[in-house]
Amino acid sequence: MTIEDYNICDEQDRFIKLEKSIKAYEMAKGSIKTGIEDFEIVEAQKQKILKKLRGTEEDWKDYKWQLNSRFDSVEDISDILNLTDDEKEKMKVVGDKFRFAISPYYMSVINPNDPNCPVRKQSIPCGEELDESGVLDPMDEAGWSPEELVTRRYPDRLIIKVTNMCGMYCRFCQRRRMIGEHDVNAPKDKIKKAIDYVRNHPEVRDVLVTGGDSFMLSDSMIDWLLSELRSIEHVEIIRFGTRTPVTLPQRITPELVEILKKYHPIYVNTHFNSQREITEESKKACELLANAGIPLGNQMVLLNGVNNDPHTVRKLNQSLLRIRVKPYYIFHPKTVKGTSHFWVNLEEGMEIMETLRGRTSGLAIPTYIVNGSKGLGKTPVLPNYLLYIGKEKAVLRNWEGLPFEIDNKK
Repeated sequence: MTIEDYNICDEQDRFIKLEKSIKAYEMAKGSIKTGIEDFEIVEAQKQKILKKLRGTEEDWKDYKWQLNSRFDSVEDISDILNLTDDEKEKMKVVGDKFRFAISPYYMSVINPNDPNCPVRKQSIPCGEELDESGVLDPMDEAGWSPEELVTRRYPDRLIIKVTNMCGMYCRFCQRRRMIGEHDVNAPKDKIKKAIDYVRNHPEVRDVLVTGGDSFMLSDSMIDWLLSELRSIEHVEIIRFGTRTPVTLPQRITPELVEILKKYHPIYVNTHFNSQREITEESKKACELLANAGIPLGNQMVLLNGVNNDPHTVRKLNQSLLRIRVKPYYIFHPKTVKGTSHFWVNLEEGMEIMETLRGRTSGLAIPTYIVNGSKGLGKTPVLPNYLLYIGKEKAVLRNWEGLPFEIDNKK
């Protein structure tokens, strides 16, 4: 259809065309279930895990119990997921090279009847991780570290890595080189040196606290860290990078939220990669943070076999808005060693972005980001809507591909 055809079609045809453009998604979205929609399977797995661990409902709500009860051996997992002998053998080999640990909660979100469950793919080791493609530090974080624990790539912001610990170790993690055999929070004196670096650089207005997972610090340590950063006049905002709302929602306690509230403006970026990760418990965690006035953003990693599908991403992003999380970034996967089975090409990411624009609200459309190799920074990748620009006019296209002109005069 040309723009002339579009302009002369009657109003009824116009709305019929709009309805047809979304029909495929409307037919597909019912089969792309969130954890809330698949509650019965999630609950059955939870009860199975509690019985195995001899835990109670009160234990389940305690994030420290969740951490102490993480599944970190093939034997622990095999009966929960009905693993084959071949799967168990490959897990053991991979586990010797790349550590794994999965919270009981996150294990309960895996559909044991679906070998392609997106939660399973993110958490359970597989033989493909033995592929030697890629490098351990594709972002060259070591080369962009002016102070231990600090990574700085931009003029006005930096990150402080305060721990190597997570509630669950993602199989695609960009920092899997840091995991090691033991969970270690950074010593207070080293964190203090990182904070002093911020204090001595007045151009730094934005500090991101990450890890590992920044919410693995104790409440008292988070309180101290925030009080130190807030005492620096030029620090305007403080952000936390955490996947606990997704993998360990029990960590988001009223006590933690009360600490965060004292130091506004605080922002939290989390990492939902699959609609299945949206459960009643993750929803509650996000609502606790949002009710405290903390803006929530989501940084989805585009992963082969997990979410590299336009309908899946649309369902995820629209579901995130319902729990008050703004889709913020889609990250193109990094070429980390052992993660090649998750890699996608740029065309897949571009197609997803193309199918979001105009077919869902702008709030549900994140920015597609490619991280420059060797730490060259985040670079947005967008479909090309600008077709021509001149001194008198510009030609663009809309979300349906229809061209139009605008004046381009001062």
